[in-house]
Amino acid sequence: MTTIRLERPEDASRIRYVNELAFGQPAEANLVERLRQVCTDSVSLVAETDALVGHILFTPVSVESAGLRLVGMGLAPMAVIPDRQRQGIGSQLVVRGLEILRTRSCPFVVVIGHPDYYPRFGFEPASAHGLSSQWEGVPDAAFMVLVLDARAMAGASGVARYRDEFNAVVA
Repeated sequence: MTTIRLERPEDASRIRYVNELAFGQPAEANLVERLRQVCTDSVSLVAETDALVGHILFTPVSVESAGLRLVGMGLAPMAVIPDRQRQGIGSQLVVRGLEILRTRSCPFVVVIGHPDYYPRFGFEPASAHGLSSQWEGVPDAAFMVLVLDARAMAGASGVARYRDEFNAVVA
């Protein structure tokens, strides 16, 4: 059985391990640690079975257009240790994270991810909603949005901007 819960301070070293193992490099783990220090309004969840085997992080993303600034969340990174992938753990992390964001009246969630994976959660190309990524070269099909509050999103369009800490990993 997998338990999905909020990150606790004592999880930090294991979260780092999960991210390093899942991505095969330290960049995402370093990003998570930087964001943990500076971002107080994130949602960080872990997946536990016999040990901590997965992690997902949601942090603020803003869209500014026509004098309107709307803040939603960005899903990144999500990591599951390789020998536990393809067992639904990542999906459980996404579903629980989206449930939490809905209760917090989050208007939207963006993700740069695999276009065959995220649509199962309701994500669709962000361009269909007039949104674009701040980073050049992100394929249209890979930059997706899940609109959680259509009224709040009415008229919102433009460039979705992640926290500056992401520039070291994505740019």
